Amino acid sequence: TGNRGPATGNRQSSMRVGGDIARRLLDFAVTVVRLAAALPKDPAGRHVASQLVRSATGGGANYEEARAAESREDFIHKVGVAAKEVRETVYWLQFIQRSAWAREDLHAAIREAGELAAILGASVRTARARRGQAPSR
Repeated sequence: TGNRGPATGNRQSSMRVGGDIARRLLDFAVTVVRLAAALPKDPAGRHVASQLVRSATGGGANYEEARAAESREDFIHKVGVAAKEVRETVYWLQFIQRSAWAREDLHAAIREAGELAAILGASVRTARARRGQAPSR
């Protein structure tokens, strides 16, 4: 009972700054990869699935890189790339929704992507605003 966290794995990485966003990005990527596997296997479906998987997984991967950034500028750049990837994923999800290729409703996934993109964008703005300040770590 209670929120004990994962039974296995590296608890320290999830407890670092940004662990909740990293977990949400990972969960989101898993959801999107499962969706992509159900898309049509024709050339158009394969193209969209490839773009969707690339952008959805790229968001979390770039955010993990940002969490290990060597400088504030490096952090800003990598979180900015992560935000762009997640926004691209919104586009592909909306495309799939509009094309009626998905069997399930994608509104929850689109909403989650929008929230993640907003959080990442706010993180970039905050880091930019703190450029001249000493690191808080």
